[in-house]
Amino acid sequence: MRAQLLTGFGGPEMLRYREDVPDPVAGPGEVRVRVAAAGLNNTDIWTREGRYGTGDDPAATTGWRREPLRFPRIQGGDVVGYVDLVAPGGDRTGVRPGDRVIIDPTIYTGGEAGLTFPDLLGSERDGGFADYLTVPASNAHRIDSPFSDAELATFPIAYGTALRMLNRAEVGEGETVLVTGASGGVGSALVQLAAARGAVAIALVGAGKHEPARELGAVATIDRDTADLAGQLAGIGPVDVVADVVGGPGFGRLLNVLRPFGRYVTAGAIAGPVVHADLRTVYLKQLQLVGSSFASHEEFADLVALIRDGNRAARAGRLRPLLAGTYPLPDLPRAQADFQAKLFFGKLVVSLDG
Repeated sequence: MRAQLLTGFGGPEMLRYREDVPDPVAGPGEVRVRVAAAGLNNTDIWTREGRYGTGDDPAATTGWRREPLRFPRIQGGDVVGYVDLVAPGGDRTGVRPGDRVIIDPTIYTGGEAGLTFPDLLGSERDGGFADYLTVPASNAHRIDSPFSDAELATFPIAYGTALRMLNRAEVGEGETVLVTGASGGVGSALVQLAAARGAVAIALVGAGKHEPARELGAVATIDRDTADLAGQLAGIGPVDVVADVVGGPGFGRLLNVLRPFGRYVTAGAIAGPVVHADLRTVYLKQLQLVGSSFASHEEFADLVALIRDGNRAARAGRLRPLLAGTYPLPDLPRAQADFQAKLFFGKLVVSLDG
């Protein structure tokens, strides 16, 4: 089969396009899926570069579980495709050959403890930048949707991560949520999902990206480079929750704009993982700092239900795919370079059809 192999930690030169990779073999209880489309995520970049560090050494080169990664590895955690075959035991979930499926990218058993460090497609297990992949049958959700395969591939990790962030921070109706990185995959999903649950979404975006954020449901937008974030928010009202995927030098000012007893939730740090904060702000305002990662199996099932209801949600402007561009599989290095340039709004996808 065709595949992009990640051969080690480093730059895009570590990706090797091959057309002679053996087809994967589905084990008991698994299905093999012919990949139609696979979305790009920041996890792909950080995994390729080994940027997750360790508790003792933030600069250490590791995978996302903060341990060595096995190479070669096929990346790509956002997968939509068609069931090619069902191994013995895999039919218990009801999936059949030919079914169109969207893949839950986290592989674990049990409850929240199993979700702490699950296997992730594209990291501990081969992902979707290839013609085929295998997953437990329970991770393959049948999907009936008017969205194209490439559009559906914008959902799994970004929207699953966003949904978990809102759940972890217990965002409720009427609360004000400040979303950083609102033009990216997780950020744009946060805006939509926050608005869908009746929260007031405020989007922090770069120049030229304000109008798309408002079209997604943001009540107000603020330029990310403003020197006076508190002043910009003064006319909007107190911020109940900051949903942050950026981190970096802006971390302290995000804590500053939270109301007393407010919540800060993070699932990323694209501007830098090591941050500076005044702990007096945390304890005097009695803030909650919440870490969040990938969606649980239950949350992913909730997300699939929202996507299946996409006709109504899309018309309401609350949940829709934001496909910013597609690339053929051999062009994955260019796609990752464009992803890092951040000149788009939404998600980039590798298409394997055609």
